[in-house]
Amino acid sequence: MDLVVVLVLCLSLLLLFSLWKQNHGGGKLPPGPTPFPIIGNILQLDIKDISKSLTHLSEVYGPVFTVYLGRKPTVVMHGYEAVKEALVEFGDEFSGRTNFPLTTRLNQASGVIFSNGRRWKEMRRFSLMTLRNFGMGKRSIEERVQEEARCLVEELRKTNASPCDPTFILGAAPCNVICSVIFQNRFDYKDADFLNLMGKFNENFKILNSPWLQICNTFPILFDYFPGSHNTVIKNFTEITDYILEKIKEHQQTLDADNPRDFIDCFIIKMKQEKNNEQSEFTTESLIGCVTDLFVAGTETTSTTLRFGLLLLLTNPGVAAKMQEEIERVIGRDRIPSMQDRSRMPYTDAVMHEIQRYVNLIPNNVPRAATCNIKFRNYFIPKGTSMITSLTSVLHDDKEFSNPRAFDPGHFLDESGSFKKSDYFMPFSAGKRACVGEGLARMELFLFLTTILQNFTLKPLVDPKDIDVTPVFEGFGRVPPFYQLSFIPV
Repeated sequence: MDLVVVLVLCLSLLLLFSLWKQNHGGGKLPPGPTPFPIIGNILQLDIKDISKSLTHLSEVYGPVFTVYLGRKPTVVMHGYEAVKEALVEFGDEFSGRTNFPLTTRLNQASGVIFSNGRRWKEMRRFSLMTLRNFGMGKRSIEERVQEEARCLVEELRKTNASPCDPTFILGAAPCNVICSVIFQNRFDYKDADFLNLMGKFNENFKILNSPWLQICNTFPILFDYFPGSHNTVIKNFTEITDYILEKIKEHQQTLDADNPRDFIDCFIIKMKQEKNNEQSEFTTESLIGCVTDLFVAGTETTSTTLRFGLLLLLTNPGVAAKMQEEIERVIGRDRIPSMQDRSRMPYTDAVMHEIQRYVNLIPNNVPRAATCNIKFRNYFIPKGTSMITSLTSVLHDDKEFSNPRAFDPGHFLDESGSFKKSDYFMPFSAGKRACVGEGLARMELFLFLTTILQNFTLKPLVDPKDIDVTPVFEGFGRVPPFYQLSFIPV
């Protein structure tokens, strides 16, 4: 190649890089590593564990810094003080949701999780009100969870103490609870539709947390021109929404407006009330989005935490034994556990909190976006800028938790053995976009795990010291490794 051509190309690249750097340095965004043209800081991040990479960057640039995921800047909040300030004190200003290319294609940012502005406010307000009307936070929802816990125990007894993979069973239980709110009825564990839905939820959760999907969301052009597992996600999602749409049609045909049976009925009634409002957010698309979000939030996150929880108890048999001793002393075996028992079971309560803290299920939270131009700690963050709040930096803070990388219920116990609260416990995020189903999820975790340990001893297939608890994926969420165990009746 002619030397002149080479020099021109080199100069052009240098100019492009200089212009990019100038653009990066414009305004008063927080400091951060200099991005490369087009790809941003992607080469400086470990796609398999972005949370770890952000921790390393915070050591260089401080608790508030900027990284470029592709061409767009993302402001990172790292550490308890910065995260709390962003989520709580600037709750309104950072209440927007970042545009995820794949989720936008799937549901056009409808529903509760990924919607923005007026749509988000109306969908969240309606969902919270309707869920409360159907028992969320009340005794009636606890009774549903207790009944499902009984069904769970019966299903585990059918394994006859043989080794089994708990993935489906631990997903079916929380899914049935949310189904009873959305569809009025629960499913039998052998129901074909139920098995199909659970399979697609599990598959999608794994794929969405894979390194390939993290890259695709950064460079959405890959969705259009490259084959890959994202097509499986789209196919599964289409089948799930087709099933939900069929259920909606059934509800429309049998609706009694004076006696709504479930969430879908209430939404359809609201749609009818606003049929003449051209600006109404209550559409069939929004209903499908809300139901899908409730499914995901009410099933995958809780079931994954339960799977991680059993795995951690397998590796810490002393913890499981101490829980069983407390369960035997406080509850016995003649009745099912209730939420009233929790206040008298400090060790078990501490274990539940430690499972969620250690698992760190959504390490970087669901990314937010600035709803307006914001001055934050002397930096200027333009409207629409994406924001990551590192929950890892809060849940694994070594100043609050003596040994954050170890599983230790003592992190939530005081010197007298009483339960000790921590402001750093925020696995469900915080502020105005905190998880809608936090109360239900915490109830399910306590009732399902205590009921399992009340009836079974957990037996690993290998020595507890040889069990690996390292997640297989650490993308948007953390996916536990495959494992088997035996449920030995007590």
